[in-house]
Amino acid sequence: MSEETEDERWERLSRDRIHRPLPKRFYKSAAVTDQLGIALDGRHVKTPLKAALVLPTRALAEAVAAEWDAQVDVINPHAMPLTKLANTGIDRATTEKSKIAAEILEFAGSDMVCYRAESPAGLVKYQTTHWDPIIAWAKADLKVDFATVNTITHKRQSPAALQALEAHITSLDPFSFVAVHNLSTLTGSALLAAMTAAGKIPADAAWLAANVDEDWQIETWGEDAEAAARRAGRLVEFSACVRFVNLAHNRP
Repeated sequence: MSEETEDERWERLSRDRIHRPLPKRFYKSAAVTDQLGIALDGRHVKTPLKAALVLPTRALAEAVAAEWDAQVDVINPHAMPLTKLANTGIDRATTEKSKIAAEILEFAGSDMVCYRAESPAGLVKYQTTHWDPIIAWAKADLKVDFATVNTITHKRQSPAALQALEAHITSLDPFSFVAVHNLSTLTGSALLAAMTAAGKIPADAAWLAANVDEDWQIETWGEDAEAAARRAGRLVEFSACVRFVNLAHNRP
């Protein structure tokens, strides 16, 4: 029998967690250790791949411990987003860095903020207001220009632009790196994700930038209840990612 790969192991662990009953809470208290790990009644918590769950700052460690303390009868991973992000950062951000970076660069290759409308004027103004600062951040911090176009036809970004973004994200610590990946998925923009993870845009402004087209549609045609529910779910995930990366860097 061939040896299980890291991807296969992670998928198996994820699948097992989905299908098996939630474990009962077996501990009385969760506490932060001197090494910024998490201990349940003195026993150290490990990640799904059995690494030590150690956090980079006391603020993040205390927030993760609070998630464990908030569990009542059972331990529900879906109610522990900071723990989940920390586990992913420790277990995958190093061993799978090239794969995850490639996924982020896929978003950057057709980044949402680079594709602009020609009309109506209101939408053009929305996009200019919320997206131009992201392009400006890339120019200032990454020292490259990301091209914007007034079309939905794909335009290839310059190799220099993509290489600069790749160099930036691969230089990040594991916790920022996993935050960029999740935020790229949630917003459709790797540039916005990287800017947000760097603390260069407030969370509320980043959320507005992520939803420019949708907000314009709502303003024009009204809001759909099903779409509103999906958006509310994305906002919960988005907020957790931003809080996670801010706590990891002791940012307010």
